[in-house]
Amino acid sequence: MSPAKIEDNQRRGYIVPVGGAEDKDSDPIILRRFVEISGADEARIAVIPTASRLDDTGARYERIFGDLGAGDARVLDYKRRVDADNPEWLAYLRGATGVFLTGGNQLRISTILGGTDVARAIRTANARGVAVGGTSAGAAILSEHMIAFGKSGATPRAGMVSLAPGFGLTNRVVIDQHFRQRDRIGRLLAALAYNPFAVGIGLDEDTAAFIDGDDRLEVIGSGAITVIDASKLEHSSMGAAAAGDSICMTGIKLHILNGGSRFDLHARVATPPPGVTD
Repeated sequence: MSPAKIEDNQRRGYIVPVGGAEDKDSDPIILRRFVEISGADEARIAVIPTASRLDDTGARYERIFGDLGAGDARVLDYKRRVDADNPEWLAYLRGATGVFLTGGNQLRISTILGGTDVARAIRTANARGVAVGGTSAGAAILSEHMIAFGKSGATPRAGMVSLAPGFGLTNRVVIDQHFRQRDRIGRLLAALAYNPFAVGIGLDEDTAAFIDGDDRLEVIGSGAITVIDASKLEHSSMGAAAAGDSICMTGIKLHILNGGSRFDLHARVATPPPGVTD
């Protein structure tokens, strides 16, 4: 899916992928910031727990957003494709100021909501200024190219990652989550070896990328984000590799960005947190 067209008088809303396991109790800085950019006490947040098989996932986020000051939060519990036709839920989604997708399995989101009016409404909403975020599986689905599944390991290998279409809010990044906790740098590199156009975003747990309408990314949370810029890739052996072979990649640039750091997805320039000196 390609990003929705942004009209001349509008500005795209924030895209907020979260690495999973974000703090929900002691200092929920990521979720609090999401409420703020969604309108604070006037926020109307649609919670979509489709990725999860747990019955209480949506209700938990609904409660958390309410406790953090959102004007309203409502679970839209899409469990089957037919649920995407629910007119009441679709009306709420189209009037939302924020949309948040929970964790679980990203293929549940794509198989249940891909190609439906719900997916189209989310893309259109983001294009007109609505913040759209997701944690874990909900983060993976946000981009055009989604990592569906893959293997752990530091070395990229042919066949270690499978890609599928995501919601397509942006085509500038490929997102991976639980990044350093599950040793996923190899599979993100493998994804970029297929096509180095996008920037690889590896999100640690309790860490989020707040990507504004000008494609400037800010890191929020207790961990770090690994940014892989393959735009100057000189060589990739992916095209000649057999399944399981290690991949040779040269000319890659890598950044480790912690809280307060920024990255410009257009200029491909990283900036350390304010106040940090060389």
